[in-house]
Amino acid sequence: MDQAALDALGETVVDWRFKGMPLGVAPTVNRMRDAKLDLFEDGFVTPLLTLDAAALGHNLELMASWARAHGLAHAPHGKTPLAPQLFERQLELGAWGITAATPSHVQMYRHFGVNRIFLGNELVDAPALRWLSAELQRDPEFRFVCYVDSVHGVELMDAALTHRVDVVVELGAVGSRTGVRSWAEADEVAKAVRASQWLRLVGVAGYEGTLAGVDETRAAVRDWLQDLVNTAHLFDTHGYFADAEEIVVSAGGSEHFDLVAEALTESALELSRPVLRLLRAGAYVTHDHLHYAKITPLTEETEHFLPALKLWAQVVSRPEPGLALLNAGKRDVPYDLGLPLPLQVRDTRDGLLRRAEGLSISKLSDQHAFMTVAPDAHVEVGDRVALGLSHPCTALEKWQLIPVVQPDGRTVVDYIRTFF
Repeated sequence: MDQAALDALGETVVDWRFKGMPLGVAPTVNRMRDAKLDLFEDGFVTPLLTLDAAALGHNLELMASWARAHGLAHAPHGKTPLAPQLFERQLELGAWGITAATPSHVQMYRHFGVNRIFLGNELVDAPALRWLSAELQRDPEFRFVCYVDSVHGVELMDAALTHRVDVVVELGAVGSRTGVRSWAEADEVAKAVRASQWLRLVGVAGYEGTLAGVDETRAAVRDWLQDLVNTAHLFDTHGYFADAEEIVVSAGGSEHFDLVAEALTESALELSRPVLRLLRAGAYVTHDHLHYAKITPLTEETEHFLPALKLWAQVVSRPEPGLALLNAGKRDVPYDLGLPLPLQVRDTRDGLLRRAEGLSISKLSDQHAFMTVAPDAHVEVGDRVALGLSHPCTALEKWQLIPVVQPDGRTVVDYIRTFF
């Protein structure tokens, strides 16, 4: 990656633009990092999202080692954190590259020097395609791959490009998200790519997380993955990969990557060229306390991800028995895959931490959380409540600067900058 661009993040002035940070101080990120501030005593205000340093490091290393052990290359989906500091750590741990979702993501990745990017979408925006052509021309070391799933999309790409772009035919399924719905469509799109001026067909790919029936049984994922393998073999038999140096076969979000490893084995993909078997899981970086905690494939006691995100909010009102209002709401916490879970309470009087027993979040408004308080539970105005979160993608997007906290729960040792 571009070390100068990464180093420049440390010179960012931490002022009113970054919520939760100490007020009226405005030091640089580097100065705050070097000061090792105390989360509770050195001016941080609520609401405030934090990252657990130990859990974060554990998750990054576990996924890297898991992918290696299963013979998979890994291009973690960068849309979860959109944080170049984390991209750097993922690449240092052996990631093949970073996955993007939009042209803006690709531009940000390139600013920070990411040299291999997999775009998990068909790119048909003419200005973006012109920029991509120029970027590929400027840097011969830049490797870029994206989806195609329609003949018209191929035509739009070919009309705007002025440099060769590697593409993979995206396999979908009826009722799922993007991607072709049949072998006939896949074949038609592949032929269109082969006939185009600027596109080179290098593989097949897709995303299994939105398949119809996937929530009821993982059989749908296994069947779809077998279709993906079969499509790669059919394309290879037809000579569609004749111009490719290696064949890309890619799948895998954060819910079923074990099935991807089971399906995309070396023996299952004996093709005419070397095969890049590429996993694209991303939410593992921080994991969570609810959604991914329930569905992660890694559930063994000795091998599992740890929730790294925690949001501190404060009790600002006790308007009636059984109800407390926290100063964090939809603008601060995710709620699309479950409401936050109270974990700890820090007593405003003595600063002691205790488990958040008898407390639950019942609903959220824009800037408040409604917390139900059981008759035998006790919280007062001013107490801080640590919330566990569900769905890291919609948690991180709400925060531009996130303190990284040591296992003591209070010493801040770094700050992660996001670019949503």
